[in-house]
Amino acid sequence: MGVAGAGKSLIGASFAAVVGLEFVEGDDFHPAKNIELMSRGVALTDDDRAEWLRALALRLRTADEAGVGVVIACSALKRAYRDVLRTDTPDVQFIYLRGSRELIAQRMDNRSGHCMPASLLDSQFAALEEPAPEENAWVIDINRSPAQIIAELGSRSFR
Repeated sequence: MGVAGAGKSLIGASFAAVVGLEFVEGDDFHPAKNIELMSRGVALTDDDRAEWLRALALRLRTADEAGVGVVIACSALKRAYRDVLRTDTPDVQFIYLRGSRELIAQRMDNRSGHCMPASLLDSQFAALEEPAPEENAWVIDINRSPAQIIAELGSRSFR
């Protein structure tokens, strides 16, 4: 989890490969309307995100019922969003990729082919509610190379 440009897809896919789990790109679950809004530089509202979050929660539940783990790249910016994701799978482990606005803006300026423009970064930080201690999220500083981050994640054990 984290704001756009934090590296959720890159880190998520790499971490999933290291631990032998399926990787799911959360952006693929957005309805077309959301993609269109973001592409136009319009920040999503809680209502816009509701269907998307329910679809991701269902994907988590499906994996849980099948007895398999899954790594999902998803912004999960607010606690209420994370609560939706935990509805049927309360033991979801969140990994919060934390970085400064400046670092993330620089990364966003250097990427291409993504529906989320850098102009929406401020709205992402405005919506962000960092996980509270009782949420037991792993907080990862992204001011390092992806290899260093993956090594740190690989050294942690799941609950």
